Amino acid sequence: MPTAKKAALADAAPAAALIDAKIAALPDWRGATLARLRALLLQALPNALEEWKWSTPVWTASGGIVCTGEVYKKVVKLTFPKGAALPDPAGLFNSSLEGNVRRAIDFAEGAAVNEAAFKALIQAASAANCSSSPSKAKPRP
Repeated sequence: MPTAKKAALADAAPAAALIDAKIAALPDWRGATLARLRALLLQALPNALEEWKWSTPVWTASGGIVCTGEVYKKVVKLTFPKGAALPDPAGLFNSSLEGNVRRAIDFAEGAAVNEAAFKALIQAASAANCSSSPSKAKPRP
C-alpha cells in the first residue's frame, strides 16, 4: 500500500504538467505572468509542492496551502487562504481585503512585481502553515 508521501510525490508530476499546460494555453501576458510568479514562488520555497485543485494551480508547503493561482481576463490572481494573518509591509495585497481570513494579489497586465517582498510574503505564508495548530477533537462525554 503506498504511503501518503509517495502518493503526494506521484501527484506532483501530473500537477506540474497541468500547470505547464495552463501556462502554455495562455500565450499572452497572463501566461508569462503566471510563469514568472510560479518561478519566484519556487525560488522562495524550493520544497513547495505543486498541486492541481479546483482546475487551478495550488502551491502547498508546511502542511497547508500557500496560495492558489487563478487566471482571469484582466488579472492573474494569487489568493492566500491565511493572508489576513500575514505581515505585508510592502502592501502587496490589493484584493479580497474585506475578509477576516484570506487576501489576494491581483496582477494586471504590465504590473511590476516587488520580487523581494513577494518572496518574503510566500515564506511568511509557509511559516503560517507551520504555526497553525490543528483543531483539537472534543472529548466524548
